Amino acid sequence: MDKQKLIPIDSIDVYQSIRDTLAQARTKAYSAINSAMVEAYWEIGRQIDSAVGDRAEYGKGLLKYLSQSLTDEFGKGFTERNLQAMRQFYRVFNIPHTLCAELSWSHYRLLMKIEDEARREFYIQESVAASWSVRQLERQINSFFYERLLATQKSGRESVRNEIQSLEPKVTPDYILKDPYIVEFLDLKENRDYLESELEQALIDKMQDFLLELGKGFSFVARQKRITADGDHYYIDLVFYNYILKCFVVIDLKTGKLTYQDIGQIDFYVRLFDDKVKQADDNPTIGLILCADKGESIVKYSVLADKENLFASRYMPFLPTEEELKRELEHEREIIERRKKALGERE
Repeated sequence: MDKQKLIPIDSIDVYQSIRDTLAQARTKAYSAINSAMVEAYWEIGRQIDSAVGDRAEYGKGLLKYLSQSLTDEFGKGFTERNLQAMRQFYRVFNIPHTLCAELSWSHYRLLMKIEDEARREFYIQESVAASWSVRQLERQINSFFYERLLATQKSGRESVRNEIQSLEPKVTPDYILKDPYIVEFLDLKENRDYLESELEQALIDKMQDFLLELGKGFSFVARQKRITADGDHYYIDLVFYNYILKCFVVIDLKTGKLTYQDIGQIDFYVRLFDDKVKQADDNPTIGLILCADKGESIVKYSVLADKENLFASRYMPFLPTEEELKRELEHEREIIERRKKALGERE
């Protein structure tokens, strides 16, 4: 007879409760140790910086001596390079009470490399708020997550920069959605002939990575969401809900260049979704077309120019270089400025 069947159900419940208690305790212990080590490394950095000052040659000798002595007594982790990193840590984050207990030394090693203070502060806030792992933080930095938010479609650069640093940013799509989206995790770069269904399946298979790329507040709802009207069935590729914007986000995937028909289709989906699915306390649905390419005229002379809840963004199947992204964002910014100017003249 299976021994598991002889164990009373309440005993299993007790075990599960004890197990959860131990797991929580270990997590708290790890967090406490991590926080203590970050504080220790900051203090080591402070003492090294204070001792060295402007004496570069003395600093080299001091680091060599400290590395050998600390390694002999405490083991690995005290190479000259690591000790120099601790000194840099103190210099970059020279106010101790601003350190975040939620971030590890490995997080801070990445954050120290960011020279721009506003950019660095953004990644700190997002890492804490979204519980980014070290790998996730590295990916977001390498994919220029911050810069792409600054290049939002319908607001000025400085306005968005100020808002995303604010404790209470405006709750509008401009501060959540991006252009372009980067989906290097799908490994599509070498395959140029994939179908939209294959793109959709790849995103589903890599949903955790895709949610990281989408950003704040997104939760997955459905794929190929069916909506019926007048006896006809319509299928929306991907549906998410954003709890910050308090609305549904419907996504239509296009592996080719954006067309007027694509825009008409997403507009239709949004209207239908609002009528058939949206609840009374939800904000209006957002429609987003993820496409491989889009032309300026399509954006300028379609409802994308006027509607506050319709967006079209390119997806890039590879991590761009800084120069590649800069060219991309400058082009998008020129389109936005021309569109804003045209709207102003129309009014």
